[in-house]
Amino acid sequence: MKSTHHPAPTSLRAQAYESFQQQIVDANIRPGQFISQRELMQLLGMPLGAVRELIPRLEAEGLLKTVPQRGLQVAHVDLKLINNAFQLRQLLEREAASRFVTTVSDRDLAAIEQAHLDIVRRARKGPIDAALLKEATAVDWGLHDLMIDALGNELISEVYRINSLRVRLIRLEGSTLSADVLIPAMEEHLWFIDALKRRDAQAVVDRLSHHIESAHRRVLGLPRPDMPWSLETPE
Repeated sequence: MKSTHHPAPTSLRAQAYESFQQQIVDANIRPGQFISQRELMQLLGMPLGAVRELIPRLEAEGLLKTVPQRGLQVAHVDLKLINNAFQLRQLLEREAASRFVTTVSDRDLAAIEQAHLDIVRRARKGPIDAALLKEATAVDWGLHDLMIDALGNELISEVYRINSLRVRLIRLEGSTLSADVLIPAMEEHLWFIDALKRRDAQAVVDRLSHHIESAHRRVLGLPRPDMPWSLETPE
């Protein structure tokens, strides 16, 4: 007798959640947007039951809220959310970086550095198109995610992942990794990677803090903090 496998409800909820995250990354879900359950079902490509079970989780994480007479609203970006999200980034990533500098291998650092250098070279050569921006964003976030996950603490990784979704919503509203900020952002990462390679724990934390504050100020429409370094990267 042939058996048919049906995904468990928990699995469907997990798929729906992963799809919701991807819609934020792909900018198909915007901050402050109103959306019905059925529209969300169509967007995520998931059955209505899975979407209904997903909503309480998104509400608990502050990514979605139910507005009477209006429906579901994606988290609205305001000054409080921006400041809180970046403060949490600072707290979590400074701790992660202070550990990462002692555990990451030279080989892994060389690969991370090369990925950044390749992005910078291609950006300088041009054109800076959508494909390059998408790849650069993956390299950018990939380093931050790697440091957090290297802590080996699932609770911290979960909190950080939720906050990363908030930051992505903020960036959609205020500032993305666009053509004019791609090279400076990559150079800040390379400056940070240089401190990792030298195993200078204090410089690692200081440079990471500068990088996060630079992103914070960019979202707020403020000038970047002065660049206290000179970094030469190969052409």
